[in-house]
Amino acid sequence: MAGYKITKKDAYYTYEAPGHKDCKLCRLHDPADVEGGRLINGLSHFLPSGGGTEFASNPAESIYYIVEGTMLFKGEDGTETVLEKGDSVHIAPNSPKCVTNIGPTTAQMLVILLPPAQ
Repeated sequence: MAGYKITKKDAYYTYEAPGHKDCKLCRLHDPADVEGGRLINGLSHFLPSGGGTEFASNPAESIYYIVEGTMLFKGEDGTETVLEKGDSVHIAPNSPKCVTNIGPTTAQMLVILLPPAQ
């Protein structure tokens, strides 16, 4: 197994995730891509006016980076924050949250996940 993996712009695969609606989820990198890997990296495309996720948590530490569009982030304390192109949020493991596209165009969000150590 190599120490790196290059993913060309059209070499992703799509998948479905529970609690997601009106979106296309593209996986760019998985832990199995490199020796000792743990990171997951994806690019999510959320349709305008409502594409997003349910309010839930997952065991992975997460970073969401807005590549294009406008997303509403709601955190576990109920605080809502508008995230626009260039904004990001770092989320602790098991923290409930949701994101919703509130803009008039498809939003793109780069997602980086660090699952818990096995």
